[in-house]
Amino acid sequence: MIIVTAALWWRDVVRFYRQPSRMIGALGTPLVFWLLLGSGIGTSFRIGVTDAPPGGYLEYFYPGTLALILLFTAIFSTISVIEDRHEGFLQGVLVSPAPRATIVVSKILAGATLSLAQAGLFLLLAPFANVHLSWASLPLLGVVLALLALALTALGFTLAWRLDSAQGFHAIMNLFLLPMWLLSGAVFPAIGAAGWIRWIMMINPMTYGVAAIRGVLDGTPAMPGGPSLGGSIIFIALFGLAMLAVGTWTVHRHKS
Repeated sequence: MIIVTAALWWRDVVRFYRQPSRMIGALGTPLVFWLLLGSGIGTSFRIGVTDAPPGGYLEYFYPGTLALILLFTAIFSTISVIEDRHEGFLQGVLVSPAPRATIVVSKILAGATLSLAQAGLFLLLAPFANVHLSWASLPLLGVVLALLALALTALGFTLAWRLDSAQGFHAIMNLFLLPMWLLSGAVFPAIGAAGWIRWIMMINPMTYGVAAIRGVLDGTPAMPGGPSLGGSIIFIALFGLAMLAVGTWTVHRHKS
């Protein structure tokens, strides 16, 4: 099982980097968002006199952009599930002696690996957002990013397995996944938002991911009025395990 999982994982990683359009879409789009939104509305954005980061909105938006890179890479990597189904490759793996869980694990690990690689490139731009990374914080940041990458990839895999067209997958992304990111505290804080928006943000799993990234980067509370940094990390881990379980159940329940 380990050999098959490693082979399928490597296939997805190589396949992703052989398609430059996916690399550009996964990393370039969040980068454009960060630059345009950060620079365009940075002078008018106000978090509060005492809460405003020294780097302004570019600094505030930086953790959310990291989360967006993880989300986009998870989307662009798990869409290969639909392509593999149309090409007949997925059916071939399903009828092989390899357990179905192999498909789930390999796809999720591949997507998480690609997400971390893309996020690592964006970390090189941290000084331009007045974000000062320390060697001491990198291991914890790596754990947070890895857990969030695994959780988002597992979510993307579960959605992709149930869909039969790339167009449908992109529709789900626009209707469900992007609003999930927008209401995560990545673009605006919960403070000052409408009551029903704050309620949605509190139950949004991605909110805890963005809050944990922000907590590691600048030391601010993971979520004002919510769980601590440790609590946010535990929440992300539990969400990831839940998505892994749902993905595995979906593969066994629904035929390709």
